[in-house]
Amino acid sequence: MKRAFSLLVVPIAALTLAACGGGDKKDSGQPMSGHSMGPSMSMSSAPATAGHNGQDVMFAQMMVPHHQQAITMAKQAATKASAPEVKKLATQIENAQQPEIDKMTGWLKAWGASSPSPGGMHHMGEGMMSDQDMKKLDTLSGKAFDKAFLQMMIKHHQGAIAMAKAEQAQGSNTDAKALAGSIVGSQSTEITTMRNLLKNM
Repeated sequence: MKRAFSLLVVPIAALTLAACGGGDKKDSGQPMSGHSMGPSMSMSSAPATAGHNGQDVMFAQMMVPHHQQAITMAKQAATKASAPEVKKLATQIENAQQPEIDKMTGWLKAWGASSPSPGGMHHMGEGMMSDQDMKKLDTLSGKAFDKAFLQMMIKHHQGAIAMAKAEQAQGSNTDAKALAGSIVGSQSTEITTMRNLLKNM
């Protein structure tokens, strides 16, 4: 009788566990994994960028307005700068950073995180210019603009590099960390270029 009873209980227990598991085979073997349904849902909707943590979200949310401000400065250089090298650098910055903004905005949407509104979050992120700085830059032109633009953009790039290094150290998303590495490399090179331009002014 004991054997018959055990044979009856085992399948019933198995059916009960299966029902509690909601039929999710992936999680049925790890009932105490600690993962919420949020990441699981994100993985199904955006498999390429699903694995992420709070640092990844913060990196994107802070870097988007940071890039937007750099692009605003770069657009000013198109009409206000006098040195061809400064105009060329500004175009390079704009062409590089707009696709990065689009990429990070896409990640935030896939992660179910809010995206910064254009013109908002002015003071988020390291190296950001104040509203007063931006207004002052807008009043300049010619060589005075060139010098101020380079000095401000060096500081701006240094802030971006610090944020990107934090992402490399603490982030978990492969794509976000790869972008952070690209930012460190490209903006470090641009800082060297800008310092050399300043020396020759």
